[in-house]
Amino acid sequence: MRTYDLTPFYRSTVGFDRLFNLLDQASSDGSPGYPPYNIERTGENAYRITVAVSGFAKDELSIVAKENTLTIKGEKVANENSKSEVLYRGIAARAFERAFQLADFVQVKDASLENGLLHVDLVREIPEAKKPRQIAINAGAKAQVIENSAAQAA
Repeated sequence: MRTYDLTPFYRSTVGFDRLFNLLDQASSDGSPGYPPYNIERTGENAYRITVAVSGFAKDELSIVAKENTLTIKGEKVANENSKSEVLYRGIAARAFERAFQLADFVQVKDASLENGLLHVDLVREIPEAKKPRQIAINAGAKAQVIENSAAQAA
């Protein structure tokens, strides 16, 4: 895959750092495939990220939402008290960190762990000030009545 040098754009633009970081991440080929995950749309403004975290306990996982980034980390606690010797390890128990870029106004609503799957529910809540609103159009005759009443009061 081709790599692009975005340095000239960094020198001539201000405030587009996040966009260029997303382009760098999209073009990089080194994104790990572990753990596997799904992203689903569960409603008009609702989403769910499902991460396969088989073998991880609830206290070995952490979910952090900071600005527009959701980071899911898993770190297996070493069990040194075990008396058994593992002859073959086919179940992955390595530490991981998976980051997701969230759009504006997307917030984490809930997280649950069931049957080895971590479900993170997200919702897009657009503030009232950002929603489109209908503007009433005043008729010309109504504006004249207002002017006449103002003229009579003076």
